[in-house]
Amino acid sequence: MNARVPVGAAPGEATQAEVAARAWQAMRALVLEQHDRRREVCEALDMSFVRANALRSLVLGPMTMRQLAERLASDPPYTTLVVDDLQRRGLVRRSPHPGDRRLRIVTLTPAGADAAEVAERILGRPPAPVLDLDGRDLATLDRLLAKLLR
Repeated sequence: MNARVPVGAAPGEATQAEVAARAWQAMRALVLEQHDRRREVCEALDMSFVRANALRSLVLGPMTMRQLAERLASDPPYTTLVVDDLQRRGLVRRSPHPGDRRLRIVTLTPAGADAAEVAERILGRPPAPVLDLDGRDLATLDRLLAKLLR
């Protein structure tokens, strides 16, 4: 028996792994290729996506430079460049950590919070193919995605 065909499947039918790979590729194409909102965020805010992501991360609350670097999956020197630029733009401020003067805390300014909100609004807007689904299909998609994100 062909190892690629599960027991009970007819020859030529896709295996569960093949169907899963096809579904995954379709999700990636939908979100990252056909309807990638990152470019729109960059254009709206006139900054790189990593800078916008830093602002979005800081909505959770002030962070040390090290925490922000970890959140961005970035190295500390690059995070310093990002924060320097955001500070020049008036979107964040840096202050000494109250418990350890060697550390710096990064905090959003009101303008930074507004910019983070713009980014979230853009990123949260569903693409037309999702909006165009009928109610039943949309409910099914919502249920399946909730199950996958558990």
